[in-house]
Order: sequence, then C-alpha cells, then structure tokens
Amino acid sequence: MRELEGRTIVLTGACGGIGAVVARMAAERGARLLLIDLDAARLDGLLASLPGAGHAKAVSSLDTPGACAEALRAIEGPLYGLVHMAGIYVPHDLGPAGREVYDRTLAANTTNGFDLVGAMLDRLTTDEPARLVFASSQAFRRGSIGHVAYSVAKGGIAGLVRALSRNLAPGALVNGLAPGLIDTPMPAHVLASRGADMLRDIPLGRIGRPEEVAGVVMFLLGPLSTYVNGQIINVDGGVHNA
Repeated sequence: MRELEGRTIVLTGACGGIGAVVARMAAERGARLLLIDLDAARLDGLLASLPGAGHAKAVSSLDTPGACAEALRAIEGPLYGLVHMAGIYVPHDLGPAGREVYDRTLAANTTNGFDLVGAMLDRLTTDEPARLVFASSQAFRRGSIGHVAYSVAKGGIAGLVRALSRNLAPGALVNGLAPGLIDTPMPAHVLASRGADMLRDIPLGRIGRPEEVAGVVMFLLGPLSTYVNGQIINVDGGVHNA
C-alpha cells in the first residue's frame, strides 16, 4: 500500500468530490502532494486531514502559464505525477451570451492542463517515467445536454492525452479517465432534472462513488500500469464499452 512512497504528485481540483478522495488515497500510499484549488479554506482543511508529511498547497485558478508556474513553486524537487481534476460544469445557451461560459469552460478544464504540463516539463522525474492523468468525461463521447462547452472541453482533454502520450514517451505515461455519473456535488442539478432517465442508461443501475474513480487514478499512478499509455478509461458503470 506504499507504492507511491517518496513520489511528488500535483493534484488540481483537490477539494472537489473526486479530488479530495484522490488526495487521501495517494497520501495513504506514501505520496507527497501539491494540492491546488481555488478554495483556500477547504484546502487548509484537506491538507490538515492527510496522512504523511511534506504536502503543500497552492490557491490558484491556473488561468495563465505564469499562474501555473507560480503554483508549482509551492513544492520543491522532481515531480512524478500530475492528476488534473480541475474543471467547471456550467450550463449555458447557444446564443452570444453562452460564449463567455464557453471560453471560461475551455480555459478551466483543458487549457490549464496544457499550461501545467508546460510548466512541469523541466521538473519531471527522469529515473522512472512520470505519470500524467487527466479527467475527461463521458460527455466527450456523447455530448451533454445544455453543456456544449463542457463536452468540447472534455473532448479536448482526450486529444491532449493522446497527443502528449506520443510527444512525451517514453519519459512519461499519459492517460485519462472518463467518469460517468458520479455521486459528487458537480452533477447535482442534472440529477435533479434527469436523474431517473440517466440511471436507466447505466447497466449497473446506480451512480458511481468517488472512490471508484480514484481507484482508477491510483492504478494509473502505480506500478501495475507501466504499459498503459494514451488511453481514456471509462469509469461509467458500463454506459460505454469502447
């Protein structure tokens, strides 16, 4: 259970419903974490709750390359991994008023991931392949009603994973995961309006738990995934099988 001992991992969206579980699981496995989020109070609470020592935090929107570089200065030494969970899920219309949400959604889900990788390149571990894990979504596979921008952004994550997996190999393994309906605050408004219909689509007949997504992240960070690269792994109860 200490397979991440001594390894430093950057976690964005650390205070989210899945991010906080990823933080706990990684810390239990010995990782040293840089937690990045916008909520300073929740970051303090999460940091205080984690086992182990040497963890750090950065309050940042990661909205520019400079902001990404500044956030990384909160922790020293080589970086073994990135788990990019940060993102927003905001409904919008398709008229001109939706453009602001579109731009903001791509910036907060996809562009910041690109910028973070650029800021990390000179610090990635060289004694073993680094691990970069990005959160996409089943929205990129089928589209999300009322959330065009989110669907586009998560499709961009899939493209980013596939391109980086070629550009950074063999020095890094780059993968993503596409969660389906997970029991976190983010999809609450969708569950309230269309939850029954969505559940009928899930072969397992239930929504997922954050721990079930975080477990896949642990696999991708750990020693059993050394020949997994450029993949988007569905974590959706069987909604998609390709």
